[in-house]
Amino acid sequence: MATASAELATWVDVAASEDIPEGEARPFTAGDERVAICRAEGNLYAVQDLCSHDDGPLGEGQLEDFWIECPRHGARFDVRDGSVASMPAIVPIGTFEVREQGGRVQVEVAVATAAAARTDDDW
Repeated sequence: MATASAELATWVDVAASEDIPEGEARPFTAGDERVAICRAEGNLYAVQDLCSHDDGPLGEGQLEDFWIECPRHGARFDVRDGSVASMPAIVPIGTFEVREQGGRVQVEVAVATAAAARTDDDW
């Protein structure tokens, strides 16, 4: 048996609810992740803050309905699932679980942990 790694998730507080107005996106850091948090039709969505086309800052882009547009070359993504809505991007972006509690916005991010395992040499 070889050493394995497992992923644990944790909620990270990133902003006050009022910091993310309806119809806009804002960039934040959640743990080691850069995330763009968007409010569309009253709901919050969190996506990676890196365009899959050229690592542009999506949190600085325009949000229209459920689509965020990269400010560099105009690639668009659906904030609900990270899918590509228009080129030049062809690869989807990552999404994160997001919630509001007590007037605060929190994002769920993975925390890598090492799981101890024995090798055949340990027996």
